[in-house]
Amino acid sequence: MQTKIKQAFSAAQKELEQFCTSAHNLQVIEEIGLRIAQTYREQGKVIIFGNGGSMCDAMHFAEELTGRFFKDREPLPAIAISDPSHLTCVANDYGFEEVFSRAVKAHARPSDIVIGLSTSGNSANVSKALEMAQKLGCFTVALLGGSGGKIAGSTDYELIVPATRSDRVQEIHTMILHILVELIETELFELPEPNPIYV
Repeated sequence: MQTKIKQAFSAAQKELEQFCTSAHNLQVIEEIGLRIAQTYREQGKVIIFGNGGSMCDAMHFAEELTGRFFKDREPLPAIAISDPSHLTCVANDYGFEEVFSRAVKAHARPSDIVIGLSTSGNSANVSKALEMAQKLGCFTVALLGGSGGKIAGSTDYELIVPATRSDRVQEIHTMILHILVELIETELFELPEPNPIYV
């Protein structure tokens, strides 16, 4: 059993190292963080969504913005599209492929930033929502996995974790989102080096 545990940690470490040694990936993360900070300066907001574990990541990211990350500061507007009543209503009336795009159409305004998460890159409802965001004049970001799937190449910014297992992709997506929050806080609030608070 411990061999299996070690193998899991080793695989995760290998995937992370492959991703973070790419200068391109680091540059894109920086650009996304600065773009989100600028969106907040312009009184915009973040809208984020995904399916399953990616929805959990989206909710986590939004609460780090509306709540806190390393230090007390003003809340930042962020919406994770995760309301069960909305999701089931739209899925029932329009189909599951429309659950995110309908909410984007309701809430997004030009120059908001809209983030879609898809470990495969092939989630039709994520793709449709990003297309809707572009029609509304929003900046779009995709966090993807594998080869990037059908969504690859369709957004303003994208980060592709080239792993074949969704758990490895999601683990790195979570790290990316945490890093983005730290960049946003640093850019907007000029925070000193944080002392992490574990709760």
